[in-house]
Amino acid sequence: MDVLLHVCCGPCTIYPLSLLREEGHTIRGYFYNPNIHPYREFRRRIGALVTLMEKTGLEAEIDREYGLTEYMRRVVFHEENRCGICYDLRLEAAAKRAAEQGADAFTTTLLYSRYQNHGLLREKCSLYAQRHGVKFLYRDFRQGWQQGIDEAIRMDLYRQPYCGCIYSEQERYDRKLRRRLRRQEKNTNSSEEE
Repeated sequence: MDVLLHVCCGPCTIYPLSLLREEGHTIRGYFYNPNIHPYREFRRRIGALVTLMEKTGLEAEIDREYGLTEYMRRVVFHEENRCGICYDLRLEAAAKRAAEQGADAFTTTLLYSRYQNHGLLREKCSLYAQRHGVKFLYRDFRQGWQQGIDEAIRMDLYRQPYCGCIYSEQERYDRKLRRRLRRQEKNTNSSEEE
């Protein structure tokens, strides 16, 4: 089949691309990620994807418009549902693009991540496939998690430390802060015991 692969970043594309090509599909990538913040991160992810394209021969359309304003308009005051809203933005665009290009199906590299809501992704992809008259090609790419990481390291691709949105960036720093505070508390308790 001719498959449009929604791409969130270069490293997460490695395993899905490999698997789908092994299955005999023709793959075209589509980078559309208005959620990524800050702008430097957005550019770094595009750079990693371009490097992957050069190394693998993947052809991909890259939407280089920094779409943070639209993402924030939809998410603010709905932060508890931000992932679903983010999926809506990206997956509907991918399904629509697949239909416009006459692809047989579409799928997404978001299905590679262990940190994404896999069930909600399947639900959203199925909805938009039906809405735009294109097939959703489901694969559980998480089985290749470590293989993708190892290959990204071998290729020297930039690997991002968070999902991409401003909220996930905040959570990343909050977790570090919590760990540091726990270590400090542990060290203080150990010193008091001595």
